Amino acid sequence: MTRTCAVLLAVLSLGGCGWADPPADREIVYQVSTLGALLKGLYDGMATVKELRAHGDFGIGTFDALDGEMLADRGVFYQIRADGTCHVMPRDARSPFAAVTFFYADRTLPLRDLVAPTGLDAALQPALSGVNLPQAIRIDGEFAYVKARSVPRQTRPYPLLTDVVKTQPVFEYRDLRGTLVGFRLPPFLEGLNVPGYHFHFVDAARKVGGHLLECQLRTGTAEIDVTPSIQVALPTSPEFRGLDLAVHSEADVQRVEK
Repeated sequence: MTRTCAVLLAVLSLGGCGWADPPADREIVYQVSTLGALLKGLYDGMATVKELRAHGDFGIGTFDALDGEMLADRGVFYQIRADGTCHVMPRDARSPFAAVTFFYADRTLPLRDLVAPTGLDAALQPALSGVNLPQAIRIDGEFAYVKARSVPRQTRPYPLLTDVVKTQPVFEYRDLRGTLVGFRLPPFLEGLNVPGYHFHFVDAARKVGGHLLECQLRTGTAEIDVTPSIQVALPTSPEFRGLDLAVHSEADVQRVEK
């Protein structure tokens, strides 16, 4: 296993909020590497699916050499390949960037006629816990339309992520049931991960999916898990040690996410 340096960024208490408390060691978003490193082309796999599963049963990311989108739901880790197809990944598959947690819903909210991403914040606001706590979100329902993307496996020398997404495959799905898995992260985590909403999609049959670009949800349910601690495992590779991560561009983040 590639050596990593673990950094605990935040530990806050939710005592007294009236929510059922899961085990304290499970109220953590565990992240591998940083978005800044991924933006600059650090795509070599660092953590295995087995290692990620020890830290969570829910989350998103990518795979070694930027080979598709990762979606973890109820303990199963899926790869959405560059052709949009969904595949269960083996325990030894590696990831250069991922965020996972053990999902325990604190609040549940019915949804109807949701258009995302534009309508997400207004629709979820009644169940959200402010802007400064990480929140894992699972939305399950009937979708009229989903627009998603994936990224193809890269070869060395790796291009920048902003160059990869210029030719990313984009998929459009209509009239299907499916699930959105993702996070709403605080603005102050910019550079570490994507601030705001970040979702990956998979259909109910676990056949197709991708990184969410747009969707129209007819009816569904949102489950929100407030997860107030973040632990980041940083790479110890020479490439990471010498990388200038002090400067990042919000425009680049928007380019690769939208």
